Amino acid sequence: MPRRARFSVPDGIYHVMLRGNNRNAIFHDEEDFRFYLEQLKENKEKYGLKIFHYVLMTNHLHLIVESPDGKKLSEAMKRINVTYTRYYRKKYKGIGHFFQDRFKSFLIQRGSYMLECGRYVELNPVRAGMVDNPAEYPWSSYRAYVNGERNDLVNLDPEYLGLDEKERERKNLYKTYVEDGKVEKRNEERFFKAGVYGSKEFGEEMKKRGLRAIWSHSGQPKKAVKA
Repeated sequence: MPRRARFSVPDGIYHVMLRGNNRNAIFHDEEDFRFYLEQLKENKEKYGLKIFHYVLMTNHLHLIVESPDGKKLSEAMKRINVTYTRYYRKKYKGIGHFFQDRFKSFLIQRGSYMLECGRYVELNPVRAGMVDNPAEYPWSSYRAYVNGERNDLVNLDPEYLGLDEKERERKNLYKTYVEDGKVEKRNEERFFKAGVYGSKEFGEEMKKRGLRAIWSHSGQPKKAVKA
């Protein structure tokens, strides 16, 4: 049975998540992380994407990305992952599925919801117990926001830019905002299943525009859940 097309809107913003098959590691050393980031940057430019926040973990990754349309996002992710899989197999060998099926995603409403998702993404290494401070983890967008570290992959989140006119104040406000998020116990899984994150009105509008499919952990479509 063919898969249903992903729901998308023009210039939509999505939280994208991808795991290694059976939650196996997909990154082992610095070279691996850097190679994947290079592929992200190359395809971001090729397909006209914007990447506001990201984190590469050992066995999975998260992106907050804007795409002109759903097709370009899917094509970009496919190209990135095929290239990375070839790189990985050449370096480490192995056979079988590398990634856990297709990437998962949900649509994000513009505004504060973008910053909330960005915070969730950048706190992944802290929640995993890998670091105490997200600034200690090199494979995320956090340092670009708080330290002003140059990162050609990152398009600064418009909500971040709206925190304050002064760069120093913005950095401090965002740092505090992320610190406050450490006590948050939100489970993103329900948003991947719902396909959307935002106000009730936004969710209803997206349903009117065709949001129906809900994706399981394996990427197979389920029946839509009634609101």
